[in-house]
Amino acid sequence: MNKYTDRRQVGVIGFRGYSGAELVRILRRHPGVEPVLLEHRSDPAPEVQPLGRTPLQTIPATLEAIRREQLALVFLATPAAVSIELTPGILETGSVVIDLSGAFRLRDAETYSRWYGERHTAPELFHQAVYGLPEFYRDRLPGARLISNPGCYPTAANLAIRPLIDAEVVDRSRGIICDAKSGVSGAGRKASLKTSFCEVDENFSAYGFMEHRHVPEVLQNSGLGEREFTFTAQLLPLHRGILETIYVRTQRIGTAVELLAIYEEFYKDEPFVRLYAPGKMPDLRAVQHTNFCDIGFIFDLDSQRATVVAAEDNLVKGAAGQAVQNMNLALGFPETEALL
Repeated sequence: MNKYTDRRQVGVIGFRGYSGAELVRILRRHPGVEPVLLEHRSDPAPEVQPLGRTPLQTIPATLEAIRREQLALVFLATPAAVSIELTPGILETGSVVIDLSGAFRLRDAETYSRWYGERHTAPELFHQAVYGLPEFYRDRLPGARLISNPGCYPTAANLAIRPLIDAEVVDRSRGIICDAKSGVSGAGRKASLKTSFCEVDENFSAYGFMEHRHVPEVLQNSGLGEREFTFTAQLLPLHRGILETIYVRTQRIGTAVELLAIYEEFYKDEPFVRLYAPGKMPDLRAVQHTNFCDIGFIFDLDSQRATVVAAEDNLVKGAAGQAVQNMNLALGFPETEALL
C-alpha cells in the first residue's frame, strides 16, 4: 500500500541521455511522485519500451504543458546552454527546477564564462540557485526554487576534502592533488570519436588538464584557492563509476584514528556517505548502482601524508540519485526515499 495519498507529478527534460534515463528509473520506484517525460527536441528518436511495460506519459516541453500538468518540479538533464534557456520560463510556471548541468553551479557569470568558455545569458538566476550537495547545504534545500545538482567529479572530491579543510589539518602550502577516474557514461550519450568503443576499449587516457570545468566547484565548496588544488580527469574503459585518489599533506595529526574521527564527526548523520577503517579502500563495485559515496584513506605519520580514496556511481550519487535526494528534501519527502 502506497503511504502517499497523492502522487506529485514531476517532469524530466533530457530523459534520453544517460543521467536522464537513470533519473527516470529511480523516479519510477518512488512512491510519492509520478514522472512525466517532457520532450524538448524537434526530431526525437522513438522511445523503445519493453513488452508488457506501461509506457510513461510524454508531452511537449512547453510552458503551457508544464502549467497544465501542474508539475511540482522539473528536472533538467540537459546541456548547460539548454538549461540556461529553459530555466527562467519554467520557474515562472511555479515549478521547482533541479538542473543536472553546470549552468548554475558557480556563483557568477564571469566565473562561468571563464571555465565554460561561453557567455551566460541568465546571470540574474545565480543568486537564486542553491548548490545541491545535501551533506553541505541540506538546510537550504527545503523551499528552494532552483537547485543546481553538483557535478560528478566535484561530489566525490568535496566529500573527501572539505572535512579535512574545515578541521584545519591540511598543510595547504603543500597543495592537494586529485587524480580522478570516470567511466565513459560521464561524457554523456552524444556520439564522439573519443568515447567510441574502439577508442575506449583496452585503453586508459587523461584529459582536461588544468582547465577542467569541474575544478571551480571543488574550489568554491571546499574553500580552496586555485593554486592549492591540482585536478586531472581520466577515462576508464567501463560504463559507470568514479574513483578519485586524493593526496594531501596533513598537520597536527598523530594517528590514523584521529583522521577517521574527523570524518566520523562530519558525516555522523549522513545516510549516503560510508567510511572505511584506516587502511581499507573502497572500489567501484561497492558503489555502482547506488547513491553512496564511499571514503577510505591511509595515513603515514612520519611524512604526514594521507591518501584518500572516494568512490561513487557517476550516474547516481554523481547525477540522478543526488537529484532525487535533492527533490526529496525540496518537496518534503524522506531524504532516502527511492534511494535505499
